[in-house]
Amino acid sequence: MSKLYAIVDIETTGGRAGRDRITEIAIALHDGEKVIDKYETLINPETIIPYGITRLTGITQGMVENAPKFYEVAKKIVQMTEKAVFVAHNVRFDYSFIREEFKRLGFTYSRRQLCTVRLTRNTFPGLPSYSLDNLLRHFKISFRNRHRAMGDVEATTILFEKILAKEESEQKMNDMVNLGVKESRLPTNITLEQLHALPEVAGVYYFYDIYKEVVYVGKSINIKKRVMEHFAKTTPKAGKLQKLVADISYEETGSELIALLYESYEIKRLRPPVNRAQRLRDFPYVIHQYTNEEGYTCLDISKPTAKVRKTMKVVAEYPKIASAKGYLARALNVFELCAYHCNMEAGNKPCFNYHVKKCYGSCLGKEAPAVYNERVEEAITYLLTIFEEDFFVIDTGRTETEKAVVLVEQGHYGGYGYIEVEEIRGEHALRAVIKPVQGNAETAKIIRRFLAGKHRAKVIPILANNDFD
Repeated sequence: MSKLYAIVDIETTGGRAGRDRITEIAIALHDGEKVIDKYETLINPETIIPYGITRLTGITQGMVENAPKFYEVAKKIVQMTEKAVFVAHNVRFDYSFIREEFKRLGFTYSRRQLCTVRLTRNTFPGLPSYSLDNLLRHFKISFRNRHRAMGDVEATTILFEKILAKEESEQKMNDMVNLGVKESRLPTNITLEQLHALPEVAGVYYFYDIYKEVVYVGKSINIKKRVMEHFAKTTPKAGKLQKLVADISYEETGSELIALLYESYEIKRLRPPVNRAQRLRDFPYVIHQYTNEEGYTCLDISKPTAKVRKTMKVVAEYPKIASAKGYLARALNVFELCAYHCNMEAGNKPCFNYHVKKCYGSCLGKEAPAVYNERVEEAITYLLTIFEEDFFVIDTGRTETEKAVVLVEQGHYGGYGYIEVEEIRGEHALRAVIKPVQGNAETAKIIRRFLAGKHRAKVIPILANNDFD
């Protein structure tokens, strides 16, 4: 591992990298023995510094008014941290802010990282707290200008040197920087440098064998981290990949939703050998149809093996049995189906729905199979058509000025595209960027689960005369 460490601290206008800005940065360049260079500057955040932040840091609006803007110091930050491990106390915070500032400028900032919170916890286990203040008190480290960038960098540097003085510290740092990846475990043609060069963004990645054939397709909101996890694990699947993989490529999507949808599309298109079993495990429960001896089309829920599934007429697939039951119950009520023929009741005929006049008596033979089966076909179409309304999903793009667009139309996923924020002017503008993609049961579930989760994507219903101005 490189013996160059960039110990970094920043002060900001708040706690969210995507919203708040940097007001100060300090860097101490360390060669593993001593500090060899330092840099610090206030930064004009081009926004208001909240009063609470000023009370904490002492940095006022007047102090940053004539300070350089981030783009004016960006080159210096790149130069100071180049070929160095990015070190910080709670590295995720400082690193995410700096990476976001570079993203606003249209550049990707990527460095190996080392967190002194994790490192001290590993090196000095059992302490009551690993906050910087408590660690400084525990080790009796004197400090000045707490909550100012260079003051915190100097304190972190002393703490870092205490860790360096411990036995096996280098190996521990290697493991953390490389996210647990052992160089000896890597495939012959894959290097740590290649893995560290992968982007820390949402997207889809591909693993190739020595014949340039795709053996695995995956997705992640952080391509680098996810790929390195494959080579850090000791599972049978990881072992297979570690033997097979000879090259890696990726496609940045910006949007997590598009990464999910594109991964699904690529797995179906390429049929990589390591992906096949995984697809079945994602949706183990199915609603399937069959015709009974009386000629009625019946629906049922089961969890079949891969072999049995091939013999079934599968209507829809679900990750949980509760989801399958919920959708089947809804279809039963909407189309007034027979609970007995939907295997929702195992008791005697007639079914409960017949008693409440929501079943026309197919369970008693009072409704002809041909008539009943027409409604079952409508229910099957309903189960396949997951969405009842048409809409766009507007999600994070690949750049600061771009948005990702996903189209859902006529109940199905219709495709995706990208559009500059300033060009979003209405439905026609959004439709113009859509690359058509054939939807399926899996893509419908992907979209539904995404929309049900915690995300910042925006859903825009498709209505007459949509205008987003």
